Amino acid sequence: MAEPKKADTLKPRLPRGLVDRRADEIAAQGRMLETIRASFELYGFEALETPFIEYTEALGKFLPDLDRPNEGVFSFQDDDESWLSLRYDLTAPLARHVAENFDALPKPYRSFRNGYVFRNEKPGPGRFRQFMQFDADIVGAASVAADAEICMLMADTLDKLGLAGQYVVKVNNRKVLDGVMEAIGLSGPDKAGQRLTVLRAIDKLDRLGAEGVRLLLGPGRKDESGDFTKGAGLDEAAISRILAYVSFQAAPTGEGDRIAFWDQFFGSWSDVVGDSETGREGIAELHVMMRLCEAAGYGFDRIRADPSVVRGLEYYTGPVYEAELTFPVTNEAGETVRFGSVAGGGRYDGLVGRFRAEPVPATGFSIGVSRLFSALQLTGSPLLQGKAKPGPVVVLVLDRENIADYQRLVALLRAENIRAELYLGGSGMKAQMKYADRRGSPCAIIQGSNEREAGEVQIKDLIEGAKAAEGISSNAEWKAARPAQFSVKEDEMVARVKEVLARHF
Repeated sequence: MAEPKKADTLKPRLPRGLVDRRADEIAAQGRMLETIRASFELYGFEALETPFIEYTEALGKFLPDLDRPNEGVFSFQDDDESWLSLRYDLTAPLARHVAENFDALPKPYRSFRNGYVFRNEKPGPGRFRQFMQFDADIVGAASVAADAEICMLMADTLDKLGLAGQYVVKVNNRKVLDGVMEAIGLSGPDKAGQRLTVLRAIDKLDRLGAEGVRLLLGPGRKDESGDFTKGAGLDEAAISRILAYVSFQAAPTGEGDRIAFWDQFFGSWSDVVGDSETGREGIAELHVMMRLCEAAGYGFDRIRADPSVVRGLEYYTGPVYEAELTFPVTNEAGETVRFGSVAGGGRYDGLVGRFRAEPVPATGFSIGVSRLFSALQLTGSPLLQGKAKPGPVVVLVLDRENIADYQRLVALLRAENIRAELYLGGSGMKAQMKYADRRGSPCAIIQGSNEREAGEVQIKDLIEGAKAAEGISSNAEWKAARPAQFSVKEDEMVARVKEVLARHF
């Protein structure tokens, strides 16, 4: 008779927008993170760890890409009625840390951080409520040489991850975008909403093309499903000016003077910003950055200026940059598209200054760890494969009254840095052997009463045994062969187990 179902049995459910990760993925991601860490340390950055929780006011209006301050975060009230939030990114906690320890830190202060961040947003394909970022920032350097160095670090890191020739770091400047807005009459606080619509339209250039952006800059656009997106309502002259700016692309030809190329390239942008001092300042900053990158050997194929880059609509104050992977993938609709961005950042001179009277310049970038990990999987990166790691040697328990003897055998193996475990279940030998197989064990240690009296153990090489089993057709043949199983004295056990491990790993 079947037992009645318990009324209080819980249904195991993973909350939406979250994922579990198992040992193989954790190990592969760990190798990727270690490569990133080594690249950042080579540039003189030092590690910093901040807590998952910050005061909500410390996040403030600087939550990137959100219209409504403090929306999109997981928040709760402390017992002193202060509001706390799970961190939305790794930059706001850095700003708080720098401001709180300002006099004790060397400046410019170079730091890197990696860890989970949390978004209280509707989950969907590729959008999670918890995900990992890996950031590098320079705080206290006003020169765009710091921004150039961040872009070089981005490029070098992707090279070391095995993505050389499959990415480009694109650079723009918010000041240039602001200058374009001024030139078409969209400056001032009363035009903030319209500017936001324009910038969001520009950000869709890669996906919608020039004609799609033209509609979003003008009356609006209806997509394939029939949904209508209201446009910015600009006149034709303003639309043409913006499209002339964001669509401008050029590439150096031959082995000519790259510095002269950038001189000509940015000269063509000046007409778009007109008399805007802000716009011309942004162009000058980009010009310096590209000259520095060229001088350091980072050519157009790795780092380039691109007017279509739009990031952090209410966040960044100067140069902005994005690392885009250029190899093709198939999207959910079965279409071939570029993989897209795996990292991005920019200058955010206003963030640390919220906590201090004087302005504090800062710049940095963030790697989307999960997205970058997916890219490395698609390219079949050997970095993720790594060297096969053996499972633990399993010591079987055949006589539970003598479990202390089995524990002693486990201790002998562990003392020699051999992964080992004692079988702690209640099953018989057959089930224990099946358990060892499922654990990926290279070998099992077997000791019955006869072996114990003789001071011996049986070592069963499970990997060799699996190979031999492929050529054995009957149970009788199996028992006669006893493949890959041999007896040794207890004091020889460790050395013989090491031989088995060396043979397979």
